[in-house]
Amino acid sequence: MGVVGSVIRLSQGILLLANAVAVLNEDRFLAPRGWSYADSVESANTLKKRFTRLAFSLQCFRWILILLNIACIGYKLIYG
Repeated sequence: MGVVGSVIRLSQGILLLANAVAVLNEDRFLAPRGWSYADSVESANTLKKRFTRLAFSLQCFRWILILLNIACIGYKLIYG
Protein backbone atom coordinates (compact mmCIF):
# COMPACT_ATOMS: atom_id res chain seq x y z
CA MET A 1 0.00 0.00 0.00
CA GLY A 2 2.81 2.41 0.72
CA VAL A 3 3.16 5.68 2.51
CA VAL A 4 0.32 7.43 0.70
CA GLY A 5 -2.15 4.72 1.65
CA SER A 6 -1.04 4.89 5.27
CA VAL A 7 -1.48 8.65 5.36
CA ILE A 8 -4.94 8.34 3.83
CA ARG A 9 -6.00 5.71 6.37
CA LEU A 10 -4.60 7.80 9.22
CA SER A 11 -6.49 10.88 8.00
CA GLN A 12 -9.69 8.83 7.73
CA GLY A 13 -9.23 7.68 11.32
CA ILE A 14 -8.72 11.25 12.49
CA LEU A 15 -11.84 12.26 10.57
CA LEU A 16 -13.83 9.53 12.32
CA LEU A 17 -12.63 10.73 15.73
CA ALA A 18 -13.51 14.33 14.82
CA ASN A 19 -17.00 13.18 13.80
CA ALA A 20 -17.42 11.32 17.08
CA VAL A 21 -16.49 14.40 19.12
CA ALA A 22 -18.55 16.79 16.98
CA VAL A 23 -21.82 14.93 17.53
CA LEU A 24 -21.62 15.01 21.34
CA ASN A 25 -24.58 16.93 22.72
CA GLU A 26 -23.82 19.42 25.49
CA ASP A 27 -27.13 19.06 27.31
CA ARG A 28 -27.31 15.27 27.21
CA PHE A 29 -23.68 14.21 27.48
CA LEU A 30 -21.21 16.96 28.31
CA ALA A 31 -23.01 19.06 30.94
CA PRO A 32 -23.93 16.18 33.31
CA ARG A 33 -20.25 15.25 33.44
CA GLY A 34 -19.13 18.81 34.19
CA TRP A 35 -17.82 19.43 30.67
CA SER A 36 -20.01 22.38 29.72
CA TYR A 37 -18.63 25.37 27.85
CA ALA A 38 -19.13 27.69 30.83
CA ASP A 39 -17.02 25.40 33.01
CA SER A 40 -14.21 25.31 30.45
CA VAL A 41 -13.90 29.10 30.28
CA GLU A 42 -13.78 29.74 34.02
CA SER A 43 -11.15 27.34 35.33
CA ALA A 44 -7.48 26.57 34.79
CA ASN A 45 -6.00 25.09 31.63
CA THR A 46 -6.40 21.37 32.36
CA LEU A 47 -6.65 18.48 29.93
CA LYS A 48 -10.38 18.14 30.61
CA LYS A 49 -10.98 21.80 29.76
CA ARG A 50 -8.88 21.53 26.61
CA PHE A 51 -10.98 18.57 25.45
CA THR A 52 -14.16 20.54 26.18
CA ARG A 53 -12.93 23.49 24.12
CA LEU A 54 -11.91 21.11 21.32
CA ALA A 55 -15.40 19.56 21.32
CA PHE A 56 -17.06 22.97 21.01
CA SER A 57 -14.60 24.04 18.31
CA LEU A 58 -15.39 20.93 16.27
CA GLN A 59 -19.09 21.62 16.64
CA CYS A 60 -18.51 25.04 15.05
CA PHE A 61 -16.86 23.39 12.04
CA ARG A 62 -19.64 20.93 11.23
CA TRP A 63 -19.94 22.08 7.62
CA ILE A 64 -16.24 21.50 7.04
CA LEU A 65 -16.59 18.03 8.55
CA ILE A 66 -19.53 17.33 6.25
CA LEU A 67 -17.47 18.32 3.21
CA LEU A 68 -14.54 16.19 4.38
CA ASN A 69 -16.90 13.25 4.88
CA ILE A 70 -18.25 13.67 1.34
CA ALA A 71 -14.70 13.72 -0.01
CA CYS A 72 -13.84 10.61 2.01
CA ILE A 73 -16.92 8.76 0.76
CA GLY A 74 -16.11 9.77 -2.82
CA TYR A 75 -12.56 8.49 -2.42
CA LYS A 76 -13.83 5.18 -1.04
CA LEU A 77 -16.31 4.80 -3.90
CA ILE A 78 -13.67 5.45 -6.55
CA TYR A 79 -10.62 3.69 -5.12
CA GLY A 80 -12.20 1.13 -2.82
